[in-house]
Amino acid sequence: MATLYTHRAANISKTWALMTGFLVFIVGVGFVFSQAYGDPAILWVAVIFSLVMNVASYWFSDSIALRMSGARPANKEEYFELFTTVENLAITAGLPMPRVYIIDDVSPNAFATGRDPEHAAVAVTTGILRILNKTELEGVLAHELSHIGNRDILVSTIAVVLAGTIAMISDMAMRMAFFGGGRDREGKGNGIMLVIALALAVLAPIAATMIQLAISRKREFLADASGALLTRYPEGLASALEKISASSMPMANANHATAHLWIANPFKGDSARSVMTKMFMTHPPIEERIAILRDMDVGR
Repeated sequence: MATLYTHRAANISKTWALMTGFLVFIVGVGFVFSQAYGDPAILWVAVIFSLVMNVASYWFSDSIALRMSGARPANKEEYFELFTTVENLAITAGLPMPRVYIIDDVSPNAFATGRDPEHAAVAVTTGILRILNKTELEGVLAHELSHIGNRDILVSTIAVVLAGTIAMISDMAMRMAFFGGGRDREGKGNGIMLVIALALAVLAPIAATMIQLAISRKREFLADASGALLTRYPEGLASALEKISASSMPMANANHATAHLWIANPFKGDSARSVMTKMFMTHPPIEERIAILRDMDVGR
């Protein structure tokens, strides 16, 4: 029977495989563009620009995410049980106590943010505090602390950098094509390579987005497994996810830029999931997550 440890190891391996594929994809796209336009500087300029922009945003990712979500610092006296639960789980996980935030929203949801465990924060909505019992809330908070412990923010940032690089390369390729590009240093056109490059300029950003979303979904599975391992009670998180999915209320401040951070899709309301819809989802189906959690053996 599969255990939490095997699920966790499998998800880590799949995540790194996706990241490796992402890097190989960028190198391949850059090679095609450099051959088509006779200018290898295209890839280097795009990579450097994207790295500078995304590393700068990485340092402020927590404050940006919290502000965009309308989060406010939680008062310890008012939310004593919440603070106590976070503190106990942090001690168990060997993590520093993260900052705790409250979001005034009836939609049940939660997320964690921060560039590393020393600069982390956990935010929960008032809606999730109303509908979950103690063990369910513990499961949700363990999931979020697992995101911190698994360094998911770093992985997400790398994915954004790579996706941004591909978008930059594609944009530069399209502009060069419209302004007479597609010729090498001897002035000769690279017909076949130019056609391939133009096709990639259109399709590469779509492929990059799909890989980025796949990485986000893998991180959710990993945080589910890690959180259940932390509490030794996967049913708590499974039950919490059932209650969260039963709510059809979207987040008031739902934003596509931060959608991948939440424990559940903040938009909701779309029960009809076509193949294309699933391909562009930031989260795996909650039903699938619940089934995996209930199939896990924690060895209690």
